[in-house]
Amino acid sequence: MRPLSFLFTAAAVLLPARLAAQVGHPPGASPYRDIPPGHSISAQYGWLGGSGGSLHLGPHGGSVYGVRYDVRTNQFLQFGLDVGRGDLDRFIQNPFVRLVDRLQGPVSQSVSFAETAVQLNLTGGKSWHRLAPFFGVGLGVAFGGKGPAADTSGYRFKNKFYFAPTLGTRLFLTDRLHLRLEARSAFWKLSYPTSFTQEPPLEPGNSTKSNAVITNNQLSEWTATPWFRVGLAYSFTP
Repeated sequence: MRPLSFLFTAAAVLLPARLAAQVGHPPGASPYRDIPPGHSISAQYGWLGGSGGSLHLGPHGGSVYGVRYDVRTNQFLQFGLDVGRGDLDRFIQNPFVRLVDRLQGPVSQSVSFAETAVQLNLTGGKSWHRLAPFFGVGLGVAFGGKGPAADTSGYRFKNKFYFAPTLGTRLFLTDRLHLRLEARSAFWKLSYPTSFTQEPPLEPGNSTKSNAVITNNQLSEWTATPWFRVGLAYSFTP
């Protein structure tokens, strides 16, 4: 009985260890790596796409450069602040001319961005094969620069609050240096002047059809603008 007891005891101890060895990874071969605690600062480049809304007046189709600062970079919940500057395009709708001549441009429209963001790191304080995917949302203000002098319609982009759902990943090149890749969409509300509801001179042969830019009196609309960004970030302990 003693030899049998010894065999059963040895099996009870060694079998779980054997199974664990099959399932787990040696420390040096694990796909998971700890992300060092601390903060990070990154230089960013982005492309703001889209069409500028149904009237093509919103800023779009250009580059955005910026800087981002993040805290708690090795936690599930992360917070960020970023600022940026965009050299974008938009079009002009001239409500005082015939339909065929109405859309003009594109023209330049500068926009500055200030944003605070909440980010959920899906792998927490670790990276998986050097990747750390995340999703989150940014809340910010877009400050429109001076509009083009050629736009006499009364439309101005002005300053807009926006929110931007984001999906992306961090790719760790080293423990301290990583790339930040993200796809997002900025939602803001465009407002149009009352001149867009006024009738321009009638077109030849058309005395009944409305020629106003806006015929339903809807002087505002929400637009979704795709925004892709890449950044190079350095992590540090303050």
